[in-house]
Amino acid sequence: MKNFLDKFFSRSKNLDYISQNLKQITLTTPANKIFEAINNFSETSEIRYVGGCVRKVIKKENVDDIDLATNLTPLEVCEVLKKKQISYYETGIEYGTITAVINEYKFEITSLRKDVSTDGRHAAVEYSLDWKEDASRRDFTINSIYADCDGNLFDPFYGKKDLEEGNINFIGNAEKRIQEDYLRILRYLRFYLNYSNHKHQSGIIKNIKKNIDGISKISSERLIDELKKITSSNGFLKLFKDKESLELIQLIFPQLKNFSNFKKLNIYAAENFLKIDFIFLIALLVIDGTDNVDYFLFKFKMSKKDQNRLKLINFFYRERVIFNKLTEKNLNKFFYFNSRQAVIDIINFKIFTSKKLDKNLIKLLNTYKEKAIPTLPIGADLLMSKFQIPEGKTLGSKLKKIEETWVQNGFQISDKEVQLIVKN
Repeated sequence: MKNFLDKFFSRSKNLDYISQNLKQITLTTPANKIFEAINNFSETSEIRYVGGCVRKVIKKENVDDIDLATNLTPLEVCEVLKKKQISYYETGIEYGTITAVINEYKFEITSLRKDVSTDGRHAAVEYSLDWKEDASRRDFTINSIYADCDGNLFDPFYGKKDLEEGNINFIGNAEKRIQEDYLRILRYLRFYLNYSNHKHQSGIIKNIKKNIDGISKISSERLIDELKKITSSNGFLKLFKDKESLELIQLIFPQLKNFSNFKKLNIYAAENFLKIDFIFLIALLVIDGTDNVDYFLFKFKMSKKDQNRLKLINFFYRERVIFNKLTEKNLNKFFYFNSRQAVIDIINFKIFTSKKLDKNLIKLLNTYKEKAIPTLPIGADLLMSKFQIPEGKTLGSKLKKIEETWVQNGFQISDKEVQLIVKN
């Protein structure tokens, strides 16, 4: 039986868009299978939506992930899923989280818990049957809103009200919440930029600055993941207008040196800013003609593909003789030997870092977006059969010279040029 306060004082019977949209999620995704499986497990078992998905429904945002909370233990959740033949894996079972997978949907299911001890990075947890106790250990009021499959809210800390009024409030003592997990400093900034209608509370800023060194305890992967969420959010552009938020970001990520570039963008950059991807945005923030890119890549782990992308843009920026004269002729070699993405990055970087828009660069950008990477029309077989060049180093060097000439000529080469290369 649900406790008295839960049932009579903290629940909200919603007949508005919130309940209807939460109901719609239940009806249109396999979430209904999860609810049915767990709610029918025993007389007391229950599962609810929680956190981001409820927050996004309230704010009429796109729901791109679904988190759930249950009063079952992780082992019981596994038992239920196995019985119903629902695939799952143990994402973070030490923290009570199981991820169920149905079709292309993933559902993170976390058992109600309370944090027994924390070190600013990890927490030792104890499972609970008390929904309010679970809500009490969460970070912000706007993340402690639960909903059943029919959209009825359980909101013990009035998170819905805070969302509607634009307040970002920690649950309980702000400093204690920060010290439990220093990543909450970045999470506070993300939620503030996206939802706040007010100035920062001086007490919160004071506690953040007092504990800012705790960020060093957080893994680079978690920091980058949170930075990615900030930059991809609707509130990111607000960062450049909020002095205190910008100062905190720069304290946490001192390698992001070029925020001033975004204060006044040319017309193309302003219109396309929200379309750029995370790695290109990082390039705009870290490339400054020094070894800052190398330092950033040393400090923060990234895939080889992303590292190479940053390094290529950085190389072009530092080789200003080429960078300042972007033409189809001097980009063709780069296009052929690297990739379309590399050339688009180079042109875009020049556009986004220019105060005035050069329309010729836009034309060049569109050219390479459509341009097919050509195939060398002359191969080793032709050289061997037509010119009797034996297989070996000579054949390789001749073929390489032909390829370089072909690229340099805009992917064209005459028979006469081929003959001259073969004879010399």
